[in-house]
Amino acid sequence: MEAKKVSESFITMNELVLPNDTNTFGNLMGGRLMYWMDIAASIASAKHCNSPCMTVSVDNLSFKNPIKIGNVVHIEAKVSRAFNTSMEIFIKVWGEDMIDQHKYESNEAYFTFVALDQTGKPRTVPQIIPETKNEILLFEGALRRRQVRLILGGKMKPDDANELKALFTKE
Repeated sequence: MEAKKVSESFITMNELVLPNDTNTFGNLMGGRLMYWMDIAASIASAKHCNSPCMTVSVDNLSFKNPIKIGNVVHIEAKVSRAFNTSMEIFIKVWGEDMIDQHKYESNEAYFTFVALDQTGKPRTVPQIIPETKNEILLFEGALRRRQVRLILGGKMKPDDANELKALFTKE
């Protein structure tokens, strides 16, 4: 299976915030944004491995600024690292006030997806080739983030997290 560039999985998705997408303060509801982000991550992961993919986890979903009713949501998603059957997807979100011509950061997150074969079983995914400085930083940090996810999910013992240990110990 041939490795692919990060740029080959990159997608942009845009949505308009309508009244039924907002809370009582006129802000986009977090759940609606998470729904759109999940769709964007699904498209990016499927684009990377040419197969259906399923959400495994969502972590580090940080809300910086609310997105108001009538504003446009811009979601960018790309595979930051591929493992055996899973991929970490990095998502960045901006809001844009079209009237004031002002674009602002809203949030970012890491989603993990697993590729599935025709029977619904996990399948191997192509490795990823980071090219830019930012892609390399995301790629290098992905193994540590993965180990944190596995520890928190009870699938890895903290003592086995070598990548995390290296952050706190000198050899």
